Amino acid sequence: MPNNSVHTAAVPLTDRHPLDNPARSALLGPHARLAERRGQVLRYPSDVCPFVALPDEPDAGTWREVAELLGPGALVALAVTQAVPPQGWEVELNLTGVQLVDQGMTTTIDSEAIPLGPDDVPEMLALVERTKPGPFLPRTIEMGSYLGIRREGALVAMAGERLHPPGWTEISAVCTDPHYQGQGLASRLVRTVAVGIRARGETPFLHASAANTTAIRLYEALGFRLRKRVGFLAARVPEGEPVW
Repeated sequence: MPNNSVHTAAVPLTDRHPLDNPARSALLGPHARLAERRGQVLRYPSDVCPFVALPDEPDAGTWREVAELLGPGALVALAVTQAVPPQGWEVELNLTGVQLVDQGMTTTIDSEAIPLGPDDVPEMLALVERTKPGPFLPRTIEMGSYLGIRREGALVAMAGERLHPPGWTEISAVCTDPHYQGQGLASRLVRTVAVGIRARGETPFLHASAANTTAIRLYEALGFRLRKRVGFLAARVPEGEPVW
């Protein structure tokens, strides 16, 4: 049966909010089972999610722990960050994004949306390769529930749950095969994924590139609102002795 509930609670922007450092909040909370740790630095397994989680105010010791945890030459992906890597760390990505939170989305269970599991991962990876919605790896599906829509047996759209700070769940990997875009499949899946999030008493949120105005307009039309502008950074651990 469709669920046409509307969630209208405001989300305040406060100090030390779980969404200010969502990967760390998740790895210290609901995703602790996935956490790999060195000192104060946490990360997801490399085939689950690329994100590394730093303390709110990283220092030289923090970056040393990052290098020890990931190893020389490794790529360090940081989400929702203003961190600046030490001298000698090559920055390969420095992207401005937006963090959007649900403040009025109408959720509906779509009859075409089906659960996706481990057997679907090869098709999910192929769809991500065609559509480039952001990182999705062989074990990303372990982070939460994923739903898809099939046409003539082929997976043509999907969306699911990624970061899981306490009280919140990120909707991610929202993508539609180019041949099926313009049919509202992404919106239908986002609304359906949100039903499961709301059922746990949590609030959906998501991230998008600030340059992806098409996606941002879609999410705003669904009922998401800007919480803050955020940074996404990827830097490579030096191969030699790093400068601290």
